Amino acid sequence: MFRKLIRQPRTQAAMARSLGAYLAFCYRTTRWSLVGQEHLAVFARRNEPMIIAFWHERLPMMPMLWTVTHRLHPETKDWQPHVLVSQHRDGRFIGEIVSRFRLAMLYGSTSRGGATALRSMLRVLREGSPVVITPDGPRGPRRKAAEGVAQLAALSSVVIVPTAAATLRHRLLPSWDRMMLPLPFTRGVLVCGPPIRVSRGDTALAVAAIETALDAACDAADGWVADPASQNSRPL
Repeated sequence: MFRKLIRQPRTQAAMARSLGAYLAFCYRTTRWSLVGQEHLAVFARRNEPMIIAFWHERLPMMPMLWTVTHRLHPETKDWQPHVLVSQHRDGRFIGEIVSRFRLAMLYGSTSRGGATALRSMLRVLREGSPVVITPDGPRGPRRKAAEGVAQLAALSSVVIVPTAAATLRHRLLPSWDRMMLPLPFTRGVLVCGPPIRVSRGDTALAVAAIETALDAACDAADGWVADPASQNSRPL
């Protein structure tokens, strides 16, 4: 009966509002820093589109990246980041949570209905806005990138910026991806790695490079919260 209840649209909508409010509270009470700002700034200053990629496990913290980007680069005020989320019920639930943070949703995946999702993302990039992808979402395997993100980069000639986030106080959820849920009143970091360009015909090889870059971003984020002096960062 409980499982049936939480699948009701009204119940899910209420839960999404509550979780969204909780995340907003965590963002406000966390002392954030930014590592690798230069990798983001070069495109933000020119108001150029990009593909922002991060592992699914870091999703609860990543909307803060857009708050920081708009604050540091007012020229991106017209950017409307679009997040690719699954058409499945879980994806729509996530969409309801993050939409409160000035993010638009694209429903689809790089595997199921991939062609439709690819056309939608190409359209967004042509219009000049960023696209946000979790290459191992929506259901894994954990930290294994689907080829769709590399295909999108090759077809659009837009760079992939590997990113991650971490907070010192958090809970690792017992989900397939071991999702990191932030806790309030702590310090946190957002990490942007060097951009990745993908040539047409090189997508298969690019997947391995994307996985390595996303792992490195996570390692950098985790290392920073353990020892903030370990990397150069900008307090926010």
